[in-house]
Amino acid sequence: MNLALAQTDPDLPRLLLELGGAIFVLSLLARLAHRAGFSPIPLYLLGGLAFGEGGLVPLGLGEQIIEVGAEIGVVLLLFLLGLEYTGRELGQGLRVGWPAGLVDLALNFTPGVLVGLALGWDPVAAILLGGVTYNTSSGIMARVLADLGRLGNRETPSVLMISVLEDLVNTVYLPLVGILLLGVGWVTGLLSIAVALLAVVLVLLAAVRYGTQLSRLVESRSDEVVLLTTFGLLLVLAGVAEQLQISAAIAAFLLGIAISEPVADQARRLLVPLRDLFAAMFFLFFGFQTDPTQIPPVLGLAVGLAVLTVLTKMVTGWYAAGSYGVGPRGRLRAGAALTPRGEFSIVIAGLGTAAGAEPLLGPLSAAYVLLLAILAPVLMRLADPLGERLVRRRRVAPPGR
Repeated sequence: MNLALAQTDPDLPRLLLELGGAIFVLSLLARLAHRAGFSPIPLYLLGGLAFGEGGLVPLGLGEQIIEVGAEIGVVLLLFLLGLEYTGRELGQGLRVGWPAGLVDLALNFTPGVLVGLALGWDPVAAILLGGVTYNTSSGIMARVLADLGRLGNRETPSVLMISVLEDLVNTVYLPLVGILLLGVGWVTGLLSIAVALLAVVLVLLAAVRYGTQLSRLVESRSDEVVLLTTFGLLLVLAGVAEQLQISAAIAAFLLGIAISEPVADQARRLLVPLRDLFAAMFFLFFGFQTDPTQIPPVLGLAVGLAVLTVLTKMVTGWYAAGSYGVGPRGRLRAGAALTPRGEFSIVIAGLGTAAGAEPLLGPLSAAYVLLLAILAPVLMRLADPLGERLVRRRRVAPPGR
């Protein structure tokens, strides 16, 4: 039977070898990171950069199968993050967090637009760079928060609210970018925006009002039934969301919110190993997409833009966590958690590159995102000791100072 399958599908052995090779490379990188005592994400990214096309040691791994795994990884990361919260908590968070969302938009979209205009780019390319600098990587943020054991911290809901609000902004931003790049009629574009917003509202209402019924659908004493039901439902919802031009990540996050205890605990236990596998593929694939030879000419500009937007995201996190009554240490942790850029920024840059918007947009975005994707986990780890020092200085400062 296996022989017959191999004869009818000659690519099957190659696909198996490529998939096994990619997972084996990831295992070596994860082993090295765990021995050194830090998150494996930077090594996954550097591994993709080194072993992809144009890297130091190209392995010739097929990108298609890893790309699918990468998409599943982002969906699982956000779904498991959503399991940590309830629909009521989300609704309260949106009511409290919308001013911080406006601060986030003003502080982090504007630098990209201004830099693009200063470089002499046309306004459309500058708007695309604004989208690159605006969007926090939900995938990297969620993984590092889980690695550091901070999912239950007081500042984490404020960070999640910023991420959710960014995705809501993107439901308007992406159709608008399509209008500008492709010359789509304004009527068609506005209709697409309206459909996307309506779909998000409907999913949010379903998560809040019908979460109990959904949990009953998933509930079972059998781990196998819960695993298959939850995973299948998650992928279907993500696919429908993408068809409606909604972020699959926000759809997965809302589904996680909709599923309540005790099913949430069971689903979390079953899906965490899958999350780790597919999330590692996402970070590896992200590195594969970057051509190392295009980075040096724009590296200085990328570093300057990264430094600027690290500061603006830190201010955003400080303000957002403060609106939740979080202290200085938590505010620093929140700011650091918002610094990574990743999957969405690359998607936006890819749209502009495919449409021929600006030749430098792709390399600059890749260098910028790679820098922050590697730096952000380090900043998130350092935020706690830095916050502790800040608190100590305040305690020992003399009165009136």
